[in-house]
Amino acid sequence: MADLEEHFNHTIEKDRRVEPRDWMPDGYRATMVRQIAQHAHSEIIGMQPEGEWITRAPSLRRKAILLAKVQDEAGHGLYLYSAAETLGADRAELTAMLIEGRQKYSSIFNYPTLGYADVGVIGWLVDGAAICNQVPLCRSSYGPYARAMIRICKEESFHQRQGYELLMTMMRGTEAQRAMVQDAVNRWWWPSLMMFGPPDDASPNTARSMAWKIKRHTNDELRQRFVDMTVPQAEALGVTLPDPDLRWNPERGQHDFGAIDWSELKRVISGDGPCNARRLAVRRAAHENGAWVREAATAHARKTAHAHETAHAHETAPASEGAGRGVVA
Repeated sequence: MADLEEHFNHTIEKDRRVEPRDWMPDGYRATMVRQIAQHAHSEIIGMQPEGEWITRAPSLRRKAILLAKVQDEAGHGLYLYSAAETLGADRAELTAMLIEGRQKYSSIFNYPTLGYADVGVIGWLVDGAAICNQVPLCRSSYGPYARAMIRICKEESFHQRQGYELLMTMMRGTEAQRAMVQDAVNRWWWPSLMMFGPPDDASPNTARSMAWKIKRHTNDELRQRFVDMTVPQAEALGVTLPDPDLRWNPERGQHDFGAIDWSELKRVISGDGPCNARRLAVRRAAHENGAWVREAATAHARKTAHAHETAHAHETAPASEGAGRGVVA
């Protein structure tokens, strides 16, 4: 056991990847399952806020763009559930833990999309925050997770550009459209900052995740990076970020920003957000309504496997005595 642990520590120290067949500490495995599962749940639940606007998008082009994005999010969830399975997790059990409230997903998806401009702001701010958080995960120490994140980050980057393009279009429109964009920014700015998690001094998992190189940056470092990235984008867009304390600090070479209401984050995480119950109810109904599909797929797989086994048995069965030698019975 000591040799295995030494090899694991050496792998982490040398910045190499831990693979599914490698020995790993129970704590590392549990941390990876928790993080990957929460990420997968977030992608699946995250289909809902924007999915509600597919039928209400103002043009066929906008409907197609939004539909493609929601499909991408479903794919991200599937990649991540597959990565969790390499750690021995059961996908059905992970789903049960989600719909029973025993596992969490990102707090950001517990807020409502009140107008079409919210679709663009989610693309710009929420996906922008996700990119800041997830790009370093492409170098995560667990191989399957890191490799899944490469494709996910490429698609998330495209989603952010889509959202920003939508907002630019609206900001060139009517006064009412510009007001819709500003209202959406006002509502989504602070929840987007909370996406990075609690401050470092109140984050129980950060130190261990950093030591294992699961994470490469702390919550506060990533939050600061997001703010610094977003301020010039907001200026180009022509919107005001709803923080009177937001200003450039030349001594730090970064932006100062106001205090975050962490009680709000705790409230939403604990299940008391505007849409917590609704999001889980929709996911639960979809799971129950899809039971017949899973049963049919399982039955088909079983039938196909049996047919292959039967065919293989016939192909490998020994020939009868005398066969092929011209012997007449």
